[in-house]
Amino acid sequence: MMKKIFASLLVGFSCVTMALPALAHQASDKGHQDMPKEQKDWGIGGDAKAVTRTIEITMLDTMRFVPEQITVKHGETVRLTVKNVGKVMHELVIGTKQELDMHAEMMKKHPNMEHDEPYMAHVSPAKKAEIIWNFNRVGQFDFACLLPGHYEAGMVGKINVVAGVK
Repeated sequence: MMKKIFASLLVGFSCVTMALPALAHQASDKGHQDMPKEQKDWGIGGDAKAVTRTIEITMLDTMRFVPEQITVKHGETVRLTVKNVGKVMHELVIGTKQELDMHAEMMKKHPNMEHDEPYMAHVSPAKKAEIIWNFNRVGQFDFACLLPGHYEAGMVGKINVVAGVK
């Protein structure tokens, strides 16, 4: 009897934990402003009032970002305006190489995940989105389109966060 109960609990727990990644990325009507800010290795969600500059990043159907590399100062809050000039969906996700690799694998299993984290933008063709991010950690970080096939085709970029403003 106890084995049956334990097995049922284990199956239920497995179903819930497998569904969590997809649920965590579903779009919210509230947007990023109402989300609690969570410190990541690559920074923290920024406040629009603290933005010091805007950087436009264009997404192409050739599976490239333009520019492919940006430099920001430590402590700087930047508005990344992400523009999809292509005919297919693209996204921009900021993270470490390791985080992006893990997320890309998850996207292969759940290709229709939508993103609503402050360091992610899911952008329809001919549309724009923005990420407001405070780069409060010095280092080199990555950004990528993690839609299946895009990451593998080289749709990646680098963010260099250099010592400067604190």
